[in-house]
Amino acid sequence: MRLSIFWRLVLTSLVIIAVMAGVNLYALFQLRQLTAMSTQMASYHYPAVESAKRLLGSLFAQLNSEKKFLATKDRTFLINVTEEVEEFQRVLQGLRGQESSARGLTLLQETGELQKERMHLFDTAIQATTGSIHHGIVDYASKRDSLMDRMSFTLQNYIDLHEARVSVGVTESRASAAQAEAVTEQLVLVALMFGLGLAGVASYTILRPLRELQGHIKQIGQGNFGASLQIKAPAELRELVDSVNWMGQKLQEIDDMKTEFLAHVSHELRTPMASIQEGTNLLLDEIPGPLLPEQRMTLRIMADSSKRLMHLIATILDLSKMEAGMMEYRFVPVDLQKIADISINKIRLLADSKHVQLVLEPTGQRAWVKADAPRLEQVLDNLLSNALKFSPEGGVVKVHMKSDRQAGILEVSVSDAGPGIAPEDLPHIFERFYQGRTKVKQAAGSGLGLALAKKVVEAHGGRIWIESERGKGATVRFILRLTKPEAKGEP
Repeated sequence: MRLSIFWRLVLTSLVIIAVMAGVNLYALFQLRQLTAMSTQMASYHYPAVESAKRLLGSLFAQLNSEKKFLATKDRTFLINVTEEVEEFQRVLQGLRGQESSARGLTLLQETGELQKERMHLFDTAIQATTGSIHHGIVDYASKRDSLMDRMSFTLQNYIDLHEARVSVGVTESRASAAQAEAVTEQLVLVALMFGLGLAGVASYTILRPLRELQGHIKQIGQGNFGASLQIKAPAELRELVDSVNWMGQKLQEIDDMKTEFLAHVSHELRTPMASIQEGTNLLLDEIPGPLLPEQRMTLRIMADSSKRLMHLIATILDLSKMEAGMMEYRFVPVDLQKIADISINKIRLLADSKHVQLVLEPTGQRAWVKADAPRLEQVLDNLLSNALKFSPEGGVVKVHMKSDRQAGILEVSVSDAGPGIAPEDLPHIFERFYQGRTKVKQAAGSGLGLALAKKVVEAHGGRIWIESERGKGATVRFILRLTKPEAKGEP
């Protein structure tokens, strides 16, 4: 089941939103990780370092109070020592409760044991009451200083441990932030490209059927009704395509009926018109009897009119045969320049009466093509008649032939210096009965000459087209395949 345009747009939008949401979730996850690392440093490592520094300060405060007490025996300093020791134990206990690493717990435990050993040494010094107290105090000082150095070293190691972890954390945070930034930029770029690509695909799947439908409608407008458009399209456009195909079929049926009607009427008119023409010629030859000048003039008008009508009927019948695929061609090597001479001679008297010069520009050598000579002569007759019809008095009609031996083609052009063809008329100029917007006085026509010329040229495997600008005349060009004079047989 094909998706409608509505659901295509909805699903495309949802996919793009989902991709962008994924990128945002990744960025949020990385931000949370960085926040967690920052929180760990702010709530764990930094407080541990500060507490360890407080222990060092408390340790030296104890040492200072001890020295004062031993020097003065003032119990106030002993109380200060006791308070400092209690504060030291409280902070140390707090650090033990927060510490999560084995190395840190070992250092804190070692600090606690050294503190106990130092306090035991201090108690022993206080209890000494003998005459050797001076020697005991000296021995106490050396041991105390040794314990102080070990405790300071242990606490400094603890501080260095946490500061190293802070340094590592900062480095990891920076690296993680840089990586997250780079990955996020790449993801945003990929998501943007993916979104644009998806939007482009969705637009293409909608616009492509519309363009094909537009082209098909143009073909119908140019008279090509037979082809049926078969495209993959959304449901809404599918209905429109079916309607256009139905319209084309109906127009084709009407066109077939029109063609059949014209062919039938032309065929039915041919016999009586031939009789009228023959009867008129008999009267002009004065076989029934002599004619008055007025009667002869009337008969000549009738003869000319019947001749034009017979030519129109013959053209309609030829076109009907060509469109039905019933026209028979006899392809043989012919000299196109010779055919052009014959066509020019046919209209030379008419050209002289309009003071229009006919010019045949030869190629310098004979141009042989494999063709049906009478049909090509019919093409040149129509093109020359059109050029002469639209040429102003004193103008020039040129027939030019240019052969390309390497490509094996011959290009023939018939040009005039008339009013030209409007750009909007060019796409329709080869349609039957189409005469365009350019009107020329005393230039009546049926609009079938170019249509017949196109059919004949295409039947010979060639191509025909028109180049024109308003006010600069028109040039009809067609190309045919070259052949050799000795070539025989059918193509």
